[in-house]
Amino acid sequence: MPRIPLEDNFTDVLAKAQRGLGLTDAALVRQAGVTVSALAAAKSGRIDEPVLRALAGPLRLGGDALVALARRLWYPRHPVFPHGFAMFNTPYADMTVNSYLVWDVRTREAAVFDTGASCESMLATLRSERLKLHYIFLTHTHEDHIADLSRLAAETGVPVWASEREPAPHAEAKSFRENAHFHLGELAIKTLYTWGHSPGQTTYYIKGLAWPLAVVGDSLFASSMGGSTTHYREQYRHDRAKILALPQDTVLACGHGPLTTVRQEKEHNPFFSQ
Repeated sequence: MPRIPLEDNFTDVLAKAQRGLGLTDAALVRQAGVTVSALAAAKSGRIDEPVLRALAGPLRLGGDALVALARRLWYPRHPVFPHGFAMFNTPYADMTVNSYLVWDVRTREAAVFDTGASCESMLATLRSERLKLHYIFLTHTHEDHIADLSRLAAETGVPVWASEREPAPHAEAKSFRENAHFHLGELAIKTLYTWGHSPGQTTYYIKGLAWPLAVVGDSLFASSMGGSTTHYREQYRHDRAKILALPQDTVLACGHGPLTTVRQEKEHNPFFSQ
């Protein structure tokens, strides 16, 4: 698979933090001690390290990580799954969106997470690997993540599962509460509510693969996090308390952008490295 760009650049991070914290330009200028023109330049993409570091304080961002993101000095590395895991990256409007497939190599029992814009490659992998799909899990029900849900559900006849907090995505969808447990052979799947970006945004923590895996949807991205105009603080709190509290080598399968790990996000994500 070609290298997937980071979901957000440094201007996106600045905007998400300012909007989420409810800071006006006037308040941000005053607290950061920068000029109005300097703030405008930063928002438009100008890389001025002293200005970015000054803005990082009131925006509660890590200055080193913010500068590294702006200068494109970091891209995540992640462990390789020799088997039992597949990632699909499909174009949707002007972006791409990720969906995932995991399976137990002995029983061939499988689960998918979201559909992305198209489930065609996912269906092909299910056939080529001779997998028995048991679950369709949704991280949340924003259109880009469930664009091909009707087709996937119809062609597989498998139940669709989503958080009880999330709007019903499908006529016969089933719901779960936090800390629900599912099993696929030796794989154990646990649901964690990491809402904020959407009312029922869910992270699925999976043990039994070569590495611990968390399918986080739009809760968190490599070097960024899911935005919210109304529940930014909740999204931030859930990311820190539930996702970044997982084992350091946990691979984070994000809704957009590349895979990353808990350890790397603690060091390189401006939202969490301060």
